[in-house]
Amino acid sequence: MAMFGTTLLISGHMKTYNNMDIYQKEIRLPSFPRGFHLITSHITKAIPDLGSYSAGILKVFIKHTSAGLTINENADPTVRDDFESHFNRMVPENAPYYRHTYEGSDDMPAHLKASILGSSVEIPVTDGRLNLGTWQGIYLCEHRNRGGNRSVVITLIGEKA
Repeated sequence: MAMFGTTLLISGHMKTYNNMDIYQKEIRLPSFPRGFHLITSHITKAIPDLGSYSAGILKVFIKHTSAGLTINENADPTVRDDFESHFNRMVPENAPYYRHTYEGSDDMPAHLKASILGSSVEIPVTDGRLNLGTWQGIYLCEHRNRGGNRSVVITLIGEKA
């Protein structure tokens, strides 16, 4: 539903109202192993018209409860390794007080980690590109040993040049 004279795009379709566009698309990410993974390129490739936006906001939302999203260092992969090590220490498997255990020892910690990190990120769009810092990228935070493909909804609200 379009609001305030905007454009609405559902499943890769777009409508324009008063120079404001809304593009929305759900994509399936490839399966990643447990850990923190850069997915910025997966997101930008899913927005073929990104370059035509002069200003806007991109929201990326993951439709899962055992994986999360965050923005952090995109240059040194050891940062992602350290994230995984820290979160595993901070939220261990097999804690004796966990009651939700029937989906595996990694499941309850995955829910907790996903809640700590969150299910969405927002990024400004400026002059046709994501306005991230020099060393920033979008992470998929996969907390399950075998999480499988993850679905994310990409919503871009902005003004075209």
